[in-house]
Amino acid sequence: MTAKLHLQKLSVGTETVESLSRWQSQKRAQTVDGYPRHVTRMWPKREDELLQGGSIFWVFKGLIQCRQQILRLDEVQGGDGIRRCAIVLDPQIIRVTPAPKRPFQGWRYLKPEDAPRDLPEGRAQEEDLPAELSAALAEIGVI
Repeated sequence: MTAKLHLQKLSVGTETVESLSRWQSQKRAQTVDGYPRHVTRMWPKREDELLQGGSIFWVFKGLIQCRQQILRLDEVQGGDGIRRCAIVLDPQIIRVTPAPKRPFQGWRYLKPEDAPRDLPEGRAQEEDLPAELSAALAEIGVI
């Protein structure tokens, strides 16, 4: 299925794909049924499009570096009684071709045609280049 729409999000509190994976393996970052989730204040208005194969693309140090498919959106309430959205994710983290991204607040929609491509399986296990080098190479179109 071709995705209708994606999200992009700065990874706050984790600086690498590996640290995101470690964070998501903790119980406090998971739903009751064990899936990783990201809780946000705003509920996506384009929910139907996101749930048609969309992913959340994670930005680390100015680069989109990986994605996870969005499985569903759950309503959660914090201790303050405010309704929030838990973006429930597939636990598989898929590395993508690094793409530069300027800082932004919250999350943003990402059209499928603007999303970075998945890395080929053989390259997904390679060691990461330093963020500055990856950003420079992505900016000139080498990666």
